[in-house]
Amino acid sequence: MPEPGLPHLAALESRGHWGIKCGLDNPRRLLEALGRPQAACAVVLLAGTNGKGSTGAFLAHALQACGIRTGWTTSPHLVSPAERIWVAGAPLEEASLDRWLGEAFAAEAALGIQATYFELMIAAAFLAFRAAGVDLAVVEVGMGGRWDATNASDPLLSILTNVELDHMRYLGDTRELIAREKLCTARTGRPLVLGPGLDPGWVWPLLECRPVLFPAPRIQAEHLAWDHSRVAGHRLQLSGRHQLDNLATAWEALRALERLGFPIAAEAAWSGIEATVWPGRLWAVPGLDQVYMDGAHNLDGARSLAAHARGTGVKPHLLFSAMGDKDLTGMKAQLETMAPASVTLVRGDNPRYATAEALRALWGAQLDVLDIDTAAQRLRQRHPGVRLVCGSLYFIGDLLKALGIQPTF
Repeated sequence: MPEPGLPHLAALESRGHWGIKCGLDNPRRLLEALGRPQAACAVVLLAGTNGKGSTGAFLAHALQACGIRTGWTTSPHLVSPAERIWVAGAPLEEASLDRWLGEAFAAEAALGIQATYFELMIAAAFLAFRAAGVDLAVVEVGMGGRWDATNASDPLLSILTNVELDHMRYLGDTRELIAREKLCTARTGRPLVLGPGLDPGWVWPLLECRPVLFPAPRIQAEHLAWDHSRVAGHRLQLSGRHQLDNLATAWEALRALERLGFPIAAEAAWSGIEATVWPGRLWAVPGLDQVYMDGAHNLDGARSLAAHARGTGVKPHLLFSAMGDKDLTGMKAQLETMAPASVTLVRGDNPRYATAEALRALWGAQLDVLDIDTAAQRLRQRHPGVRLVCGSLYFIGDLLKALGIQPTF
């Protein structure tokens, strides 16, 4: 829970994180009542199934290093909602977020509407960006695109990282149906950057508008290690072959922004990319012995993580938990391919977590299912091998709270 004296953050938390609403009427009305803060800066709208956070991290850090005052909003958070809003190189302070949420709640009350957690956070983000005099905002779509609150903005440039099967209850049960929803973030006549795995010939018939497509070419690494990569003489702190696709997508967006008149200098952009840290994405947890955390919250994420472990020869001790609405069977099948040295199951208190019975049914009835506090206690202990926590960003957030660790960006 937020610190005492932050009433609007407490009110936000009481809304719950998972409210879904189809329609842009509420966010549009909310932003209009707040004086249209989304129009105060250029907007890059970032959609996709996986890789949005890492792509946004690369892009925001590179833009800031180029001297462009940059805002970035992402989700979910790990420990504090203030992590979702990044301004000019640093996450927002909770007191500042509380102030902007107060304005959003006041507008909501005056309009007589009921906004979701995500709609209120996006309104607060645009208010923070306007107040900080941001030149460009990298705005990550929450889910889908068509009805996402972020789509109430008018992006100068849009990005689609990839399309995989996730959130099928809301977006559809095929890649094509999901892509249609995500592609609604594009705008006619404006650039749409596509991640390296997306074929423009497949994307074009699914579009409901006519943007200018900029497919990102793949980037090759000079070296791939468990905890870093080297690309074109630069050391990346975000490791894994999948991160090269996220970097390629961000780099193509930088090229598109340069064509639009933004001052992008390659050397400065690389310095920002080298400095990019993104907690919860194969992240070495500070203060713990050989503990890495990676969200890997769906089938594609688990596949990418397992491929990286196999490719680097690491057989980690696995701590796994996930939400019950995920493809638990598929995720387990992928993670098993890394031949983990051991498997420990964990269940959090929130009812969204997969039950202990469901976890044991998949991984083995003989396995214990730890609670969060017990898992945190074990992670504090020294260990001879690599330990990998994965399966859900919410799980990682709960563990970090129990460990008393605040992620830094």
